[in-house]
Amino acid sequence: MTAHVIADPATTPAAPPATTGWAALSAALTEEAPPIADRDDLVVTIAPGAAHGHPAVFMPHRAAIELDGTHLRIDPATARPDRNSDRARYPALFGAFVHECAHARHSAWEPPALANPAVVEAAMLLEESRIEAAQIRRRPADRHWLRASATEIVIGDTGGPAAMAAVPATEYAAAHSAALILGRVDGGILTETETAPAATTIKAILGATKLADLQAIWQHAHTLADDDTAGMLELGQRWLDLVGPDPHAEPDPASILAAAIDATITKITKAVADEPAPLDPAEIAAAAAAAELMAELEAEAAASKVFGARGSTPISRAPRAPRADERAAARVLARALSTASRRERAVVKTGSVIPPGRVRMRGAMAREAQRAAGAIPTAEMFTRTTRKTVPVPPLRVGIACDISGSMTSYAKPVASAAWIIAHAAQLATMPADTATLTFGNDVHSVTRPGTAPAKVTEFKSSDNYEAIDVAIDALDGALGLSRRENTRLLVIISDGVFSAEPRRRAQQRLDRLRASGCAVLWLAPNTRGVRPLTGAIVHRITDPATTAQAIARAATAAVRTA
Repeated sequence: MTAHVIADPATTPAAPPATTGWAALSAALTEEAPPIADRDDLVVTIAPGAAHGHPAVFMPHRAAIELDGTHLRIDPATARPDRNSDRARYPALFGAFVHECAHARHSAWEPPALANPAVVEAAMLLEESRIEAAQIRRRPADRHWLRASATEIVIGDTGGPAAMAAVPATEYAAAHSAALILGRVDGGILTETETAPAATTIKAILGATKLADLQAIWQHAHTLADDDTAGMLELGQRWLDLVGPDPHAEPDPASILAAAIDATITKITKAVADEPAPLDPAEIAAAAAAAELMAELEAEAAASKVFGARGSTPISRAPRAPRADERAAARVLARALSTASRRERAVVKTGSVIPPGRVRMRGAMAREAQRAAGAIPTAEMFTRTTRKTVPVPPLRVGIACDISGSMTSYAKPVASAAWIIAHAAQLATMPADTATLTFGNDVHSVTRPGTAPAKVTEFKSSDNYEAIDVAIDALDGALGLSRRENTRLLVIISDGVFSAEPRRRAQQRLDRLRASGCAVLWLAPNTRGVRPLTGAIVHRITDPATTAQAIARAATAAVRTA
């Protein structure tokens, strides 16, 4: 058997650690073993000198995993292996623990007592990459930890640091190293780039043909079932036929194979060090909740600043009375929203033992049969059909208009559209709320949530900056555009030519709204150089007079699909 699996039932597990810190860490690792190994009977012991002279071992007949605590290199009392962020302080040792859990889960085959020891040794060499490949198919996130422990496992399975530094360049040693290193490439643990130094030298020693034959063997091993004893022993025999027994060659301090393995281990170590540890689901959820709370607070603050105070809006003239066509458009949109909000009543059928309802012959016969048998009749012989009204989520529409100089020709129609939408929301039978603002050097309100302005506020369009990120925050905070209980539509009227930083922040906010289910409509001028944010539904406005109609269609579609 390989050094990682001690199959002798007579082997005595290490005594429980006497030191409080090691005992607590052993208990903590025992708690972590069930999800990793997919079994709940394992007992894990970690202490200095444990693991019978190896970094880590699994004893199948004792359902025990042991780890040599000298490889921890931190105070065991401070270790919290239930957190990925803490595991990153001792990644190689935790990876060795995952490796032994992989043996516990996937090394289910057991060679017969009379099997050729050399064949068993070859089969268990193939087992190393097979169980890791099986582990990451089941738990992909474990790859990081297996990568972190790969170098120490390779060193350990080569005989330790001194033996590895002088491993002779024989075909046997090259094949052994190929199984441990290149087998993990095909298993999905390591990469070809990391293992290139070893691969080149191993190929030079073995030759391309023999290396390809050996690769076919370990690739075949990766496809075998965990309990396929015959299959693994057959592959072990094929390996032995190709490689032969261990020649026990003398160590060679100047070995090209040793140098190549050392270079490979250096590359793997650097790659793993540069690779971030995977986040715990709990940590991801906590970070997401914190980010969402921060976004909500920023949105509320922006809404309070823009809509809370009766600040001035940059107008070009005094607010004017709405025209007759604008009033008519508001009424038409209100009717469209009301129509779109109507739902067919849901039909619900229920059974009953008493009228009213339609008689079900099957239920009636079952009821008579129960009576004839002397049982209490429980069969439901009547069915009722009821219809219930399905509520429509409230509609929230936020409109943000760019008032930079390039949007001058759209200022008046957008002001008109803002009034039409706000007035239609008040007239519609469905609950609806709208708000409109302008964004340029600053953000200003045009129509406020919950109000239907009596007059149309027209604004100038001459700024040279676009605070689009603040505008999205203000509309979100005022209307709850990120809350899933509402039907929501964000309308942005702009050419999208923004500075880099507000554009980046705006894209983050738009992505958040879309992830929550908010529809985003981008009304863009029919000119060159338009750069809408990613993810918005873009509509080109060929005629400024169509602005209100485009918003109305989008709002109606949002209601119908809510």
